[in-house]
Parts: sequence; C-alpha cells; structure tokens
Amino acid sequence: MTGAANPLQLQCFRSLWGYSGSATVAATSAKQDGYSGLEGRVPVDRAEQRMLARTLTDLQLHYIVEVATTGSYVPDRRQNVAQHLDDLKLQLQRLEYLQPQFVTCLGGCDAWTVAQSVDFFASATELARQFGLDISFETHRGRSLFNPWVTRDILAQLPDLKLTFDISHWVVVCEGLQATEEQIIRDLARHAHHIHARVGYDQGPQVPDPRLGVYREALQRHLGYWQWLWSSQRQRGYTGISVTPEFGPDGYEYRSPGGELPLVDLDDINLFMANFLRANFAEWRTAVATQPEATPPAIPANPSTPPSTPPSTPSKRLPQ
Repeated sequence: MTGAANPLQLQCFRSLWGYSGSATVAATSAKQDGYSGLEGRVPVDRAEQRMLARTLTDLQLHYIVEVATTGSYVPDRRQNVAQHLDDLKLQLQRLEYLQPQFVTCLGGCDAWTVAQSVDFFASATELARQFGLDISFETHRGRSLFNPWVTRDILAQLPDLKLTFDISHWVVVCEGLQATEEQIIRDLARHAHHIHARVGYDQGPQVPDPRLGVYREALQRHLGYWQWLWSSQRQRGYTGISVTPEFGPDGYEYRSPGGELPLVDLDDINLFMANFLRANFAEWRTAVATQPEATPPAIPANPSTPPSTPPSTPSKRLPQ
C-alpha cells in the first residue's frame, strides 16, 4: 500500500502454509490474534472461494494470494517460459471471487538463464496487469530469484519489478550472508513490496525456535534486514507495510528423532513473530519519525560472533 495521507502501519498476515482446516475458520482465528488478513493459495472449490470472500469481508480482513508456476515450491524444471506463463494465467483466472490485496508469486526456475528469467518476469507482470492485479515475486530457492547475485542481475533489467523478500532462503543458499550479500539487499531494497518473516541460518531456511536465546543473533540480523526494507518502503511512500510470519512444515519444521511429533507449535511461533515484529516496528517507526534520515542499526559483520555490546533495544523483547 502506498500513499501520503495515513500514518505508517504494519500489516501482519497469517500464513495458511501447511494449514489443513477451513480457511474461514483460519480467518476467524486470525482476527482474534490481531492479524490484518491471510496469505495462502486460492481454494479450488468455487463455493469455498465465495464463503472465504464473504468471511474476509465480514471480518474486515485482507487476502494475499500465493501462486506457484509449474509445480509447488520447486518448479518442474522441464517446463519452459511459455509454460510457466500459461500456468500463471490459469491461476489468475481462478481469482473470480477473491479480491486479493496483491498476488505473491513463486515464479521461474533456478536452471534458467538471466535472459529467460527477465522474459518471464516482464511477461508475468504484464499478464497480472491485464487481470487488474498487483503481483510481487518471491525470493525462493528453486526459483529464478534463488540467490542475491542472480536476482541483482535480473533486476538490473527490470527496474520496476516488485519483490516478496524471504531472506531466509538466501541465508541458506549462501551459507550465511557476508557484507557483499548484505550490500545487495540494501541495493535491491527499492524493489521490496512484501516480506516473508522467517529466520534462516547458515545450514537451513528455518531456525527450530526463534524464541530461544541461542537463535537471538540470527533473529536480530533478520530484523536488521527487514528494517532496511521498511526504510525503503517508507521512502517510496508506502503507508501499509505487509509482513507474513512464515515458519512452516514440509521439512522446515523440527521433529522428534523418530519424526512423528513436531517439537514446536508453528501457530505459536508465528504469533510470537507477529508480536515481535509489531513491537519492533513501533520502535523503528518512532525512531525514523524523529530522525527522518535514520538508518537501522548496523548488523554484526561476522554472523558467527555475537555483538560485543549489549543487545539493542529490540532484543529486550526476546526471552532470556
């Protein structure tokens, strides 16, 4: 959301990734937990779509539609650019009853050349425009935007492309972000439209539990990245900044040695992340309001070494 009349607000969305129940039930729960809306796939059944649309309207909630071209989170690498675009068109045509705030797309393929990816993203953006939809593309493993260097090269040719930043994917692809990759995040922040707030680490896209002190430094580093994106959105006139806490299952979630039982409740973790983001966003917003040119605090240069000084103000919101 952009504009100049309203104060800067954070919109936290509840992710439906891995959720097996009714989306209408999830909407009621999301409202109770203070979320601004839901993010998820489009229900296949049209009657369920209509019911979800009515529920969202009644509860005054928004919906972010998530689509993935030629496959799920990992694409079918045998499919070409035209086939990805055909699949995207079919999915956009299904949005008959929902009126999403925007569409976030897992698009393209990591095996493509930069030229193929540029072709896809340019055509996909135009396709969404023809449907009257705003579209943002996620930085996701297996997809065209799977690492910061390729993303930089693609966006050099597409200056208006909007991104859904999920930096946790880049953290694991790069086995930790060094100063060179962090500079790319700063440089590409002007493309930020939406954020998936999951915390990754050198060897995985999702820390087991961000509430634990052992993952404090990883959480703080991601918060610093998100603040860079918020700063750019603020400078570009956004008044509503959307974030989806996205700790999920599907191999990301840590389980007992036998694999039968999850070690944490994902709804609890995502709600913790939502509250963490709300509190830190409020502090950040106050800081930039009093110091218009303020930048987020520096992130430690060595990801394996904790800061030598006591944690900054946001850290006090973490459990000891």
